[in-house]
Amino acid sequence: MAQQVMLNNAAHKDLRVITRYSPEFGDNVATAMVLPHEYAQAQREYAIFFRKDPATNEYMSVVLLGLQKDENLYLDEKGWNADYVPAVIARGPFFIGFQFRNTQQGKLENNAVIHIDLEHPRVSKTEGEALFKPDGGNTRYLDGIADMLNGINKGLEINKPMFEAFQAAELIEPVTLEVKVNSEEQYNLTGLHTISREKLAKLDADTLFKLHRAGYLQGAFLVLSSMNNVQRLIDIKNNRRRQAAMAS
Repeated sequence: MAQQVMLNNAAHKDLRVITRYSPEFGDNVATAMVLPHEYAQAQREYAIFFRKDPATNEYMSVVLLGLQKDENLYLDEKGWNADYVPAVIARGPFFIGFQFRNTQQGKLENNAVIHIDLEHPRVSKTEGEALFKPDGGNTRYLDGIADMLNGINKGLEINKPMFEAFQAAELIEPVTLEVKVNSEEQYNLTGLHTISREKLAKLDADTLFKLHRAGYLQGAFLVLSSMNNVQRLIDIKNNRRRQAAMAS
């Protein structure tokens, strides 16, 4: 059970965080959420799709990591085999929290602060990256986490208006991904959406300009560009099959 508390350098001065990737830390997932500000890096490694959050009925972006439940084909005995790890995974046990306080003008101010899940399997007192220096200051690792969380927070702010713009332009379409690994093995992935290449090509100049001015047009093209990485997943799957067969 999660135990999320606000991080501070007194109560948590001895805490460390294990940064390697492994199934024991919950990294064996078939999809992971990504946010718009991650598209440029994520599309080099992963196929980006959209899914509807069943709780809110709003769209979110996910990268495809595996072809079946609890399968992460980017994870091997050496760790995460990609140059970019989605921020929601790389952040580990940390979360953005908010603290209200009164300003000198008597107004309530909502400040973002770092929270940590003390029950997260990455949290340790014996190994991993230290969070605080002996004098109580942040380590470089924790400063990096703060930057990452700030990016996630800003990405969440962009997420809803971007998808509203995509929907207004009728660019989002459902897709059933039929992945044939070999002659005997096929996976049908449902519940996914993507950008309609045909409708994007037919957009009028005014809509194109509005999407470009808002910063969303590049995202649409990056999503389409990422589709080539489905083949990468198939190649990884086949390579592992061959290695397993040779080992046996």
